[in-house]
Amino acid sequence: MSLPALMDVVEIREPGGPDVLVAGRRPVPVPGPHEVLIAVRAAGVNRPDVFQRMGRYAPPPGASDLPGLEVAGEVVACGRDVVRWRVGDRVCALLAGGGYAAYAVAPEGQCLPQPAALSPVEAAAIPETFFTVWSNVVERGRLAPGESLLVHGGSSGIGTTAIQVAAHRGATVFATAGTTDKCAACEALGATRAVNYRDDDFVTVFREATGGRGVDVILDMVGGDYVARNLSLLAEDGRLVQIAVLQGATATVDASLVMRRRLTFTGSTLRPRSVEEKARLAAALEREVWPLLSAGTIRPQIFATWPLAQAAQAHAVMESSAHIGKLVLTV
Repeated sequence: MSLPALMDVVEIREPGGPDVLVAGRRPVPVPGPHEVLIAVRAAGVNRPDVFQRMGRYAPPPGASDLPGLEVAGEVVACGRDVVRWRVGDRVCALLAGGGYAAYAVAPEGQCLPQPAALSPVEAAAIPETFFTVWSNVVERGRLAPGESLLVHGGSSGIGTTAIQVAAHRGATVFATAGTTDKCAACEALGATRAVNYRDDDFVTVFREATGGRGVDVILDMVGGDYVARNLSLLAEDGRLVQIAVLQGATATVDASLVMRRRLTFTGSTLRPRSVEEKARLAAALEREVWPLLSAGTIRPQIFATWPLAQAAQAHAVMESSAHIGKLVLTV
């Protein structure tokens, strides 16, 4: 098929607030030997996009300087060594950057088929959050059926994903959120109990909810003084998994508590990982989670969509934390 020479994109003019996101025109990228070119129909908006816009999260070497870590659309060209995908396939893909554009390239191993039950908008809201949740809750956190999971920021894109995945894997899920409505949304998605962290001490509430035992796994994106509170809430052999530090990267840890209760404090980031590692995660998701997505048993929660050129509005909502679930740009 004939492709245009130029495409619409959203660029970061300079580090700053949402208004530094501006419409632009760029050459359509050419896929490498193991890459596909996707005509983007929708692109997810994520917190790392905001940090990149602010100048606090640079793309990895070799990645596009455009924001955008996940897209859905149709394959329109394949590199010479691509095996699985063909022109016309509908996919969603995890990117290292470049999603805020009409076309994006992705390694073939980071692409997954668009689940049958989902729209392109919903499919675009899958990769960043589901890769993150699987990697951190299931693999690093080793959450097992019958265990308990506490998700901080339960109404976020990551949170709504973690609640659904963990509940369907047989875990008891708890969550924190900032309003009564957000707590209700967490419980509707499968959380046994959600508490408003502005009104209640989550350590006291969830220690009582577990009969004093504590929680097996905690997924945290807050950091700061939450680290010590989280560790105090963990059950013996519990695991704290850190995926962001919105409140700060510095914390005081009681090492004797960690030793006495045999606790694990771990964490990870997704974007800098190798193509091979991301492809491995994609294969695990396709095997374990894709049947649930394809059946519509679990699905990403979409809060709102905007046209690509209005990415600044989406970022303003992201920073307000007024949303429940995912924000998506349409092309």
